[in-house]
Amino acid sequence: MDDPDDNKPPTFWQMLHSVMAAAFGVQSGKNRARDFTHGKPSHFVILGIGFTVVFALTLLGIVKLVLLLAGV
Repeated sequence: MDDPDDNKPPTFWQMLHSVMAAAFGVQSGKNRARDFTHGKPSHFVILGIGFTVVFALTLLGIVKLVLLLAGV
């Protein structure tokens, strides 16, 4: 994924990948440097909040499904 033009801002998918990697603690140094030099903090904050909400709702859904299947 080495782009010849390193001055471009990260795409939506690159930012989403960075947010997910950072959430799980596996962000690479190269991507982190790209994010800090070319990314806008507001975009990462919005994506981070969105990811956290979706992650929490997914966990809640899984727990409710397990409890339903367990008959509790």
